[in-house]
Parts: sequence; structure tokens; C-alpha cells
Amino acid sequence: MRGTRTPDLACRRLFSGPHPPASRSIWPPTAEAAMLPPSPSIRSLIAYIAIFIFNSSGTWALWPVPASYQHGIDVVWLANNVAFRYAIANETTSPSKLSNATAPSVTLNSSSSYAIVEAAIQRARDRLFGDNLVPWKFHPRNSNFEPNVTAPKVYISSVTIQQNRSDAISILKPLDGEVNENYTLSITTSGAVVITAVSSIGVLRALDTFTQLFYKHSALSDGIYCPCAPVSIVDAPKFPHRGLNMDVARDYYAPSDILHAIDALAWNKLNRLHLHVTDGQSWPLDITTLPELSKKGAYRSDLTYSPQDLAQIQEYGMYRGVEVIFEIDMPGHTSSIHWAYPDLITAYNIQPNWVEYANEPPSGSLKLNSSAVYDFLHSLWEDLLPRAATYSAYFHTGGDELNPNAYKLDETVRSNDTHVIQPLLQKFVDFNHGYVRAAGMAPMVWEEMLLVWNLTLGKDVVVQTWLSDDSVLQT
Repeated sequence: MRGTRTPDLACRRLFSGPHPPASRSIWPPTAEAAMLPPSPSIRSLIAYIAIFIFNSSGTWALWPVPASYQHGIDVVWLANNVAFRYAIANETTSPSKLSNATAPSVTLNSSSSYAIVEAAIQRARDRLFGDNLVPWKFHPRNSNFEPNVTAPKVYISSVTIQQNRSDAISILKPLDGEVNENYTLSITTSGAVVITAVSSIGVLRALDTFTQLFYKHSALSDGIYCPCAPVSIVDAPKFPHRGLNMDVARDYYAPSDILHAIDALAWNKLNRLHLHVTDGQSWPLDITTLPELSKKGAYRSDLTYSPQDLAQIQEYGMYRGVEVIFEIDMPGHTSSIHWAYPDLITAYNIQPNWVEYANEPPSGSLKLNSSAVYDFLHSLWEDLLPRAATYSAYFHTGGDELNPNAYKLDETVRSNDTHVIQPLLQKFVDFNHGYVRAAGMAPMVWEEMLLVWNLTLGKDVVVQTWLSDDSVLQT
């Protein structure tokens, strides 16, 4: 049975939405940015990109390019006391104000939309008035491109954000396509700004675009300007799944670096971060019930990800519309388990002919017909999956590059015959996916599980392709 397939895709065209009522002032919002120190600014990178898509009509480029973008040449100014007003259609109750000290751990209830948008407004304000981007590189050297500071100024007095329906209960951990990220953004020459969106995530995308329209004047200590009013933007994503696969097993990245990557994804309106957390080279993931795994399997005992790190990474992504998906690759790519549990691994680090047993050194795969392996998996999933399910609708169980020759050395199999291995692999994958589903998530696998091993996969299983365009066509 075929699963759903989805490659990690970058979105190039992005985001429309209607009109709700009554506004609710939420400025100043809570300091969600206090979750962590702010990440390095990416607006300078956007400036470099914009040079290449700057056109002859004087458009100051946005990235990613919106689905529809119309603009003029008038200047409007934004002061740091501007009010942001946010309303959700047909909602009459206001959730309690959030703590000013730290970001809340958002739960699936009616206040989650306000928490997400309040935090996004805080970030937008920090970027607008903290980045201080003067767009020198958008213009020829020594050109007089900045507006006249002595001329009368039109200021934006408020930013109206209208969400035309309540968020679905899945807003914090959506399946692909469950969240409508469409938005519209308009700025008039008189200084009226209106954002409309179908969801709070659409509001996030709109605010990211809004920040790209403004620049600091080099002669003023405060106040920023938009040089292209009136502005009319209608934007929608081309792909429901727009992600990055980040391998933190072969190359360890500090949690703060992962958070910076999430910032970059959000600024580029991508919505998935796939963390390849474990592999044959290292096991950096702390499992409370299996402490020896990371203690012995990580590159160094302090180069690990604690349960608190994972929770922080997921929550940080949730606030930015980036769903974090964890992958534990198996049964291949598991030789790092050998450091703590050698009896679970077959064909470990065969030298010098490792290539006979694996696609890369060190060789080693989980044994396929071992009760000890199943006991290990039970402990692993009981510990990890409930935590991963907090803000993710998916969990990836790997499955790529499984070499059948490894099972000639597995005393529970003693064969490299695919007809012998296939039913054992089917049982193995079914066991793992049962735990994933019990935790409330949809399983993900690599393409080999379907195209090479011809496993029967549930309709909820997402098959990711990575080898070729032909693989995409076959899945």
C-alpha cells in the first residue's frame, strides 16, 4: 500500500484572506523573544538576495517573492509607538494577558492564536526598530536614494490585523495542508495598514513580509520608512510542505544554532524543520530511560540534546510557524547504539571491507529478529514519542540504505536473502509505527521502505524521497 510522499521543498511563491470585525489592542505584547537571546539578523542576507531581483521600475524586493505584489513610489513612515491591533472574527472573549517574563507554553485552546500573534508582533517590532537596515547596496554608490527628512511626513498610526476565522485545533501541530497560510497586506499613501489572514500562521507570514518593506534613514536616530506606498500584496504558499533537513548526528549543532536555523526558515516562510537526530556516527539524543545511549554514543558527553533542549526547539519553532519533525533512522545507520548496547547491533564496524555491509562507515544495523531489540525500542519510544508529540504531527523512523548483507552476521537471521529479511522488516516497521500512532503522530519513512523493500505501509505514512526524480514518480 502506498503512503503519502513529500520531498522537502523550498517555497518561492507565497500568500489572501477576507475581513473580520472588532479589533483588540495587543500592544505592547508579551516578551516572547525572552525565550532566548535574539538570533543574528538575516535582513542583510535578504538585502544581498534583493540585489539580484531588483527591477528597473524601482521595486525594492521582497523575499520570497509574493504571489502578487503591486506598489507605488510614495513614502510612509513608521514610529516605534505604532499600535498593532489584532482581531479574530466571531470571537467575543479575550484570553488572559500573558506573562511579561517568559513565553508561555501554548496549549491547544482558544488563547493559542493570541499567544502566537502577540509573540510575532514583538519579533516584528524588534526587527523593524532594531535591525537598522540602511539599504546602501540596493542603489548605486553615492546616490541620493533616501527620502527628504525635512519634507512633511505621513505616519502609519496603527496596523490592523484581521483573522477571518478561528484557528483549527491542529494549529500547533498540523499535518501538511491543514493550516491556511494565505494573507493579504495593504499600505495606503495615507498610512493605513491592513493585514488579513485565515489563520494565525498566515498572520506570521504577513508580519515577516511587512518588516521587509521598511528601512532606516541614515540621518535619523528613530523612525523608519517604506518607499513604495501604496502597497498591495496577496500571497499564498505554492507547496504545503516547505522544509529543511538538518543532520545533527553526523555534525553536532548546538541548540542555539538550531534555533537560528528556525529563524532563517521562518523569515523565508518555510514551515518544516526535519531534524535527523541520530545516525551511525553518533547518538547525541538523551533518552532518560536509556542514559547510556548518549553518554557513550555521542561524540562527547556534553554534545547532546536533553529533553529540555528538544522541548525548547519545538516550542521555538511552533511560535514561528515551523513544525519540528524528529527522525530516528533505523534499522540501518544505527551503529552508534553499539557503544552502549553492543548485543543489539549486527555487522558492527567491519573493516576494511565495510562497503560490503553498509553504504558508509561505520557499518552496523539493529538486529531484526531479536527480543532484546524490541525491548530496547519499547523503552525508546515510551520515553521519546510523548515528548515529540507535543508540537509535531509527524515522527520519522528512517529506513534508508539498509544493506541485507549485514544480516548474514545477525544470529537471529543468518541470511542476506531479501525474501527472508522482508517479513522481518515489515514486522519491525509495523512495531515502530504502532508506537508512533499511539502517540498521536503520523509515521514518516524514507523511500527504500516502499520502493526497495516493498513494505505495506499505512495510508497515513508519509514517504520521503531523496534519491532521484524517478523516485518521486514511483512513490
